[in-house]
Amino acid sequence: MPGRHKERHRLESISWLRAAVLGANDGIVSTASLVTGVASAHTAHGSIVLTAMAGLVAGAMSMATGEYVSVSSQADTEKAVLAQEQAELDADFPREHRELTAIYVRRGLDFPLARQVAEKLMAHDALGAHARDELGISKVTRARPLQAALASACRFSVGATLPAMIAALAPESVLLPATTLSALVSLGILGGLAAKAGGAKVGPGVIRVVFWSALAMGVSAGVGALFGAVA
Repeated sequence: MPGRHKERHRLESISWLRAAVLGANDGIVSTASLVTGVASAHTAHGSIVLTAMAGLVAGAMSMATGEYVSVSSQADTEKAVLAQEQAELDADFPREHRELTAIYVRRGLDFPLARQVAEKLMAHDALGAHARDELGISKVTRARPLQAALASACRFSVGATLPAMIAALAPESVLLPATTLSALVSLGILGGLAAKAGGAKVGPGVIRVVFWSALAMGVSAGVGALFGAVA
């Protein structure tokens, strides 16, 4: 018996990959910018480390909170829409059958087959069929606030750990260039991996993330140096 053929497409990994890269990038850029800004103000090494750790924790909690609120709103909307769809099924089942049939016809099925498919699916799980094919809601895409919040906090923390460790371990004399260089290198690697996994050109992806990250850290360093000079 021939083995089952399972196709793999790059688009399948785009969603989670994009979220992972963006979360890690945010952690690296935010924390590295904090470190470079405070270090440029000629702050004591202990205060720089404290700033990095505070930035890591605050950033992770902020990401988790924002994601939880956003996804919770999405979950509330999904519940309301599903409740409305269930009410419509209870009120006029034949009409909902015709509606689902029309959806399958628009997707290319002949009317008799579309009607039969709609009948079978609605007999098995009417709300599930309408949620998936009419509303675009499935078990895979359902909003999960706690899971999303935890994942967002973890992604940010992973990225923020690098500049925080550099701030803690690097000698004060080379802390600023070490933080900047390590951040830009890691961001370039992340950008390249994301581009390659998504089938895009690696060069533009690397240049884009490195340029904007360098700009963010440069502005932070400039502000730190300005206020440090004033102080």
